[in-house]
Amino acid sequence: MAQSTLPTRTNTTVSDDEAVADGEPGDTIGLLTERLRAWKHMCGYLEGYITAVSHEQKANAKDQEKVLKSISKPLREGHHFDQALGGVAGLFENMRANTSGIANMHLETAKNLDGTVLPILGRLHAEIKNKTKEIENGAGKGSKSVEKARNESQKYIELLGTHTANFDSSGGKVSHHNDPYVLQRNIYYRLNKQLIEENNNRGDIITVQNNFQQFETHVLQQVQAALNSFQQFMGSQADRQKAMYSDISGVASNIPADFEWNGFVKRNDNLLVNPNAPPRSMANVSFPNQNHRGTKPLIEGSLERKSRGLGSLKGYSAAYYAVSPAGYLHQYKDNDDFRHEPTPEISLYLPDCTIGAVSDTKFTIKGKDVSSKIGGSHEFQFKAHTPSDAKTWHDIISQKSTGTASLPTSPIDTSAASATTSPISPTPTEKETAHAAAGAGGEPGKIDTTVGSSSQGTAPTSTTSTQPPPSFTSTSPQQQAGVVSGSTPKGHEDHYHGQPGEKQLEGRTYIQK
Repeated sequence: MAQSTLPTRTNTTVSDDEAVADGEPGDTIGLLTERLRAWKHMCGYLEGYITAVSHEQKANAKDQEKVLKSISKPLREGHHFDQALGGVAGLFENMRANTSGIANMHLETAKNLDGTVLPILGRLHAEIKNKTKEIENGAGKGSKSVEKARNESQKYIELLGTHTANFDSSGGKVSHHNDPYVLQRNIYYRLNKQLIEENNNRGDIITVQNNFQQFETHVLQQVQAALNSFQQFMGSQADRQKAMYSDISGVASNIPADFEWNGFVKRNDNLLVNPNAPPRSMANVSFPNQNHRGTKPLIEGSLERKSRGLGSLKGYSAAYYAVSPAGYLHQYKDNDDFRHEPTPEISLYLPDCTIGAVSDTKFTIKGKDVSSKIGGSHEFQFKAHTPSDAKTWHDIISQKSTGTASLPTSPIDTSAASATTSPISPTPTEKETAHAAAGAGGEPGKIDTTVGSSSQGTAPTSTTSTQPPPSFTSTSPQQQAGVVSGSTPKGHEDHYHGQPGEKQLEGRTYIQK
C-alpha cells in the first residue's frame, strides 16, 4: 500500500514537566477548604452539645423544684414524729435543704457552661471561618491566575499545531502572524508566565499547608480547653450532688431504731395500752341496763322436748330453756354465749299459748313458734328431770299464759251443796240421765249440760269419769265445799281447755293448778 502524502497533525498534549499540567491548581485549595469546613462543623457539634447540656441543667433545676415541692408541705399526722433533730422530722428538713441545693447547683452549672465553655468554642468557630476566607482570598486567587495562564498557553499550543500542519500541506506558504516561528515564541512567553504563576501559587499553597498543621493544633488545643472546663463544672456538680445525696442517706442512717418509738410512747403514755396490765375478762365487764329486770329470766335450765314429725321416733332430746319476763319461752342448743351467737331455736309467746296440766315429769304447751315464718300452732311436749322441777316450770309458765289447762267449776246453791256427799259426783246411768232430762223439761235420751238455776233446788249434773286425771287428784276449796267439777266434754280429752263460756258457762270459775 502506498504511503499517504497528506499532512498529519502531531499530538499537542504535553506532560506536567513540559508544558501545561493535567491537574487543576484549585484542587489543593478546595481540599484544604473542605478540611476547614470539617473542623468548623466539628466545632458546631460541640457547641450544640454544650448548649444541650446547659438546657438539660436548667430543666433539671426545674425538675428538682418539682421534687422539692413534693416534700415542701409538713408531714401529715406529723405530731406522731419527734420534732427534734435526729428523727424523721429532721430527716425531711435535711432532704428539703439538699434538694434545694441541688436545684441551685444545676442553675449554677448552666450559667458556667453558657458563660465559660460556649465562648471558647464560639471563638474557635470564628477563627475557622476566618481561616477559610484567608485561604480563599490568598492561595485561592493565585489558583485562578494559574488557571488563566494555563488556558492561554494551551490556546497557543493548539494554534501552533494547526499552522504547522498547514505549513506542511501548503509547501511553507503561511501568513506572517501565523508563522510557526512566531507562534512558538508566543508559546514560550506564555509558558514562562504560566510557570511563574504556578510557582507563586505553589509557594502560597506550601505556606498554607505548613500553617494548616499549626492551625489544627490550635483548634485541638481550644477544643481540649473547652472540654476540660466542661469536665470541671460537671465533675464538681457531680461531686457536690453525690455529697448531698450521701448527706441525706447519712442522716437517715443515724436515726436510732427506737428513737421515734420511745418518743411516741413518752408523748402518748396516757393513751397507749399498758403491757403490764392484766387482760380484760367477762367477769369484769359491765354495760348499761345489764341488770334490768327484763333481762332476768323467771326460770332457766335444762328440759327435754319430744321432737315432732319424723323426729318423734327419736324420743326426747335435751336443750336449754328460759322463760323471759317478756313472756317468751326460748329454746337454745346450750347455755354457751361465747362460742357462737346465741339465737333461739324456738320461741313461744306464752300469752298466746295453752298450757297443759302436769303429768309426773311431763307437761305440754300448744302454740306457735314465733321465730319461724312458716307453720301454725303445734303441740310441744316437755319433760323435766324430776316431778318437782316439772311443777316449778309449769307454775311459772302458767303465770305468763292466759290459756292454762284447769277444771271449770259451776256455781250451785247451798242446798245442792249440802246434799252432796262426795267431791266428785258418780257417773249417772242412761236411765237416770234420761229421767233427769225429762224432769227438766228436756227431750228423753239427751244429756242436759246446762247449768241449772238456784231456784230449781237441784245441782247441775255433768258427765265425769269415775277416775279423775292425774293432774286433778287433789281437791280444791270449791270441791271441799261440795262443788262438783265439770268433766271434759267428749272430743276434748287432752289437757287443753278453751276460755270460759260467755253464755251458759259465764258463771263458772277456774281453779289454778
